[in-house]
Amino acid sequence: MHLPFSLRRIFGSGLVLLLFATHTMAQTAASRGKTTTLLNTGWRFKQASKENWAPATVPGCVHTDLLATKQIDDPLYRDNELKQQWIGKTDWEYETTFTVPAATLQRSNLELVFKGLDTYADVTLNNVGVLHTDNMFREWRANVKPQLKAGENRLHIRFRSPLNEVAGLPAKYGYNLYAGNDEQAMGFVGDKGPALSPYTRKAPYQYGWDWGPRFVTSGIWQPVQLEAWDAAKLTDLHVIQRQISPQAAQLGLEVEYEATASAAKQEATLVIETIGPDGKAVGQRSEQKVTLQPNRHTLTAELQLSNPQLWYPAGYGAQALYSFRAQLLQNGQPLDEATTRTGLRTLQLRREHDQYGKSFEFIVNGIPIFVKGVNWIPAEIFPTRVTPARYHQLLQAAKDCNMNMVRVWGGGIYENQYFYDTCDELGLLVWQDFMFACSFYPGNQEFVDNVRAEATYQVKRLRDHPSISIWVGNNENEIAWQQWGIPEKMGAHKLEVWSNYLKLYRDLLPTVLQEQDPSRPYMSSSPSAEFEDMAGSQTNGDMHYWDVWGGTAPLSDYEKQVPRFMSEYGFQSFPELKSVKEFTVEADHDITSAVMKEHQRSAAGNPRLKEYLLRDYKEPKNFESFLYVSQVLQAQAIKLAAEHLRRNRPRTMGSMYWQLDDCWGVASWSSIDYYGRWKALQYYAKRFYSPVLVSPHEEGDNVRFYVVSDKTTATPGQLQVRLQDFNGRTLFSQTQSLQIEPLTSKAYLDIPRAKLLGKQDPKRVVLSCELRVGGEVVSTNTHYFALPKDLQLPNSKVEADWKQTNDSTFQVTLQSKTLARAVMLTLAQADGFFADNYFDLLPGEKKTLTFQSKAPITVAELRRQLVARSLVDAF
Repeated sequence: MHLPFSLRRIFGSGLVLLLFATHTMAQTAASRGKTTTLLNTGWRFKQASKENWAPATVPGCVHTDLLATKQIDDPLYRDNELKQQWIGKTDWEYETTFTVPAATLQRSNLELVFKGLDTYADVTLNNVGVLHTDNMFREWRANVKPQLKAGENRLHIRFRSPLNEVAGLPAKYGYNLYAGNDEQAMGFVGDKGPALSPYTRKAPYQYGWDWGPRFVTSGIWQPVQLEAWDAAKLTDLHVIQRQISPQAAQLGLEVEYEATASAAKQEATLVIETIGPDGKAVGQRSEQKVTLQPNRHTLTAELQLSNPQLWYPAGYGAQALYSFRAQLLQNGQPLDEATTRTGLRTLQLRREHDQYGKSFEFIVNGIPIFVKGVNWIPAEIFPTRVTPARYHQLLQAAKDCNMNMVRVWGGGIYENQYFYDTCDELGLLVWQDFMFACSFYPGNQEFVDNVRAEATYQVKRLRDHPSISIWVGNNENEIAWQQWGIPEKMGAHKLEVWSNYLKLYRDLLPTVLQEQDPSRPYMSSSPSAEFEDMAGSQTNGDMHYWDVWGGTAPLSDYEKQVPRFMSEYGFQSFPELKSVKEFTVEADHDITSAVMKEHQRSAAGNPRLKEYLLRDYKEPKNFESFLYVSQVLQAQAIKLAAEHLRRNRPRTMGSMYWQLDDCWGVASWSSIDYYGRWKALQYYAKRFYSPVLVSPHEEGDNVRFYVVSDKTTATPGQLQVRLQDFNGRTLFSQTQSLQIEPLTSKAYLDIPRAKLLGKQDPKRVVLSCELRVGGEVVSTNTHYFALPKDLQLPNSKVEADWKQTNDSTFQVTLQSKTLARAVMLTLAQADGFFADNYFDLLPGEKKTLTFQSKAPITVAELRRQLVARSLVDAF
């Protein structure tokens, strides 16, 4: 490969990628290469006003350290959080000691690096102040060569209470910048405490969104390390995808380095290697002589790859990933190295005028992608407790349910590297919000500079991930201004507040992106039509729809929405009883109990959930049944919306429901609960997001049978439609061969309702659809002609036949003589995962699925413990 290099000066702060690490400092002087020492051990913490030091874990936070040292009870259990509000109102201290060899002090540069401090921190080293921080979303650095000494060094951090820090700011500004109208929602703590979010660069979900506990955390939430280097170090490696096709990839490689003044005009060698998706080198190792210059500079290289393997979203092809390594050598010795990994693909957000308004569709490698996705909130109230295994489990569940995009919502955190690496590997596109949500923010120079540093750091950290598909300035701030009465709320300050809005989202963030990542689309807010239309328009931009649930509109109103892209909509449910037992006692098992109310953050809360439930269902007979029916209700609601959105392709090109995961045991909109158990909605999503979907729909006097295909080629198929009574008698049957058109939604069959039903009682029949491709069933669906509460469901008995396939995997075959609607499978005591659940078991038909046990269990025990509940059992 041919690699011509040129030098150009880069100004401004940049992300330092620490990829040449060692855990000891003894070898530093000899190699003159950069070394990195983790300082994550030996920490202790205490309340600032006391002297009772206790061991601390870094990364972590005050709450997890208090819990680990048994100074508080589990904050997520029952109503313990109400007793722990004092934690957020308190200053905390952390300290550790570490040993520095004398040889290390001879290094030219010694820097303390904090990958994340939450949030207001004063850092001292050997009793000398070296750093003050006020943003948990930034990396912080301090030159500590003057403060370090040979031998033992003391590093001390005092975290000032975020609540105390911002307490006077609303009065100082003269107005409250929070845009919401629910005091229990974002920004309020405990008994209507001060609104934090607009005034601090801190994760708002951690202190009282309407699905999270009211915690205000502090602590060292990312690693701490000491960097030592001499002449030069590499600070970034970035791959620019100039032109990509299956025949060739034109790439630009940017290698950023920083050199000391004493290294000026010294010679060095830059070596670049490319590793293909198969782990083998691509092309020849390249070496280029470099004359070092002081301060920060960027070397650029042009690279061409022949016949590259492209990266595709899940469902459209493989996720080929290329790795690049840059190494800086001097006299044959390594000074530093940096690596990055990316996938080669073209990506466009197509916004073109058409007969419906203005399109909103992602095009990847020339393929228009119907986004089947979900919103992502942080998976833990204390983010350092989310293990790689848990990240992988959640994201794999998204892919397993045929999703191709997750939206990292602007009220949480910028996720860690493992999250984005996993999205790259699984083919999950990422809609990435900047961390601004439901608030208006200051526009003073100090705040703007802080945001600029944050955005630059995060964009440079994430821009090589092929999964990142769009940057979005904020969550719901634009629609708040236009439709929530915010200008009136701001009164005389409204021009100033709006000017600050434009400063952040029209000027600052686009400027950072133009400098650091101009290849990706940017949108100032979600939802937004970029001021061409009202935010949330059905003809332009994306839409958040909350009239169902938030506005108590009937579920049928989902089908009145035909936006260009639905980026947020949702419906609540409770976790199942096994999960509820994790945070309650028996006495709490009533939706009106104090603890169940405490684990319900929506202002409307449990009464609204019950109101919706009673519109469609009878009153559940007990607490456990209420939990179960709430999940069926949620799943049916989102199914109704998602299938409607898919049927309206290409007018609508995206469906992302709210939300995949949950951050604690709570009634929420998630499809997977905090404890990792799939709710009914997650199982339903696997079906309504199927790559080829059959979707029956009543329209006027007819039932139309749509087939929606995400396949890129025409697919021959066979559709069978059958009407049965609940005892299994076939009343109508029709089979039709289809040539399913690619990337389309189309009604292939249209049958009058009267022809289907004849004189049958609509309360006693079920319409089933089965779509086969190549003899394999690829999609099934059922349709009922009456509300669940009006159906004359028979008492059904589900029989199960178990078979063990290996140590922990079993097959179970189910059958019922009569219809069993919304069958939920669980075990009385043991736990595990059913590959399918919450399905309609048609009379007389067999259904076989797998079960993965979490612990050793026998077939006899499975027979004894299996509980197969259906809808009729709940009333």
